[in-house]
Amino acid sequence: MATSDKLFAGSIPEVYDRFMVPLIFEPYARDLAGRLASVEPRDVLETAAGTGVLTRAIASALPAQARIVATDLNQPMLDHAAAREQTAGRITWRQADALALPFEDRSFDAVACQFGAMFFPDKVLGYSQARRVLKPGGHFFFNVWDRISENEFADVVTETLATIFPQDPPRFMARTPHGYHDVARLREELAMAGFAQVSIETRGEISRAPSPRDAAIAYCQGTPLRNEIEACDPSGLEAATQACAEALTRRFGSGPVAGRIRAHVIAAVR
Repeated sequence: MATSDKLFAGSIPEVYDRFMVPLIFEPYARDLAGRLASVEPRDVLETAAGTGVLTRAIASALPAQARIVATDLNQPMLDHAAAREQTAGRITWRQADALALPFEDRSFDAVACQFGAMFFPDKVLGYSQARRVLKPGGHFFFNVWDRISENEFADVVTETLATIFPQDPPRFMARTPHGYHDVARLREELAMAGFAQVSIETRGEISRAPSPRDAAIAYCQGTPLRNEIEACDPSGLEAATQACAEALTRRFGSGPVAGRIRAHVIAAVR
């Protein structure tokens, strides 16, 4: 994984929250929050919380007395999430590395992670940390994207950028968000972390945007893909975004657009 793949800073958090969250994250956040609520946890830890789309869904799904601690490696993402909080202090925001959680053993009834495991440099260590802080019988819920060919907007954007920068194609989307989709590997690494009871469901959704331009902005300017584009051409972000918007228009039309997305949803019990 490139170092820039984990860098969500500058204007990325704001663009991410405005464009990317409604584009692909909201339906999976509602799904994951519903699964978590079904086990009725009182103490919940979220890792890789980003700008808080899952955090807010969990807060809406759980009773008021439930404690929610939301963490992320990137402080700018947490700052943006905390600024949006409308939950009267129910959520504690804390910068933390999912591979070195600053919490005592057996502290939480449930751990949740929305599309964050792909960023863990050491997946087994990340899963082991989640298991460590879970109480006996506690649940670990998380999701990861399926391969990029099953996620149409991301695929079109990645292929378009490869034609613009053929010498050094920006491959963030294929490499990291969509680079950890092998179900057998997921099961193996969870088992190595000590989880014996694991279920995995592959879930398809429809990604929608008001326009191809909105979708292009989401990917090119609201993710670390932006870091790669600007490394290739410091002044080329707008041109790259526009080229992706035009490619999406050719594929999906010029009005509101819809494309297929697909992810794996995992539940593991300590």
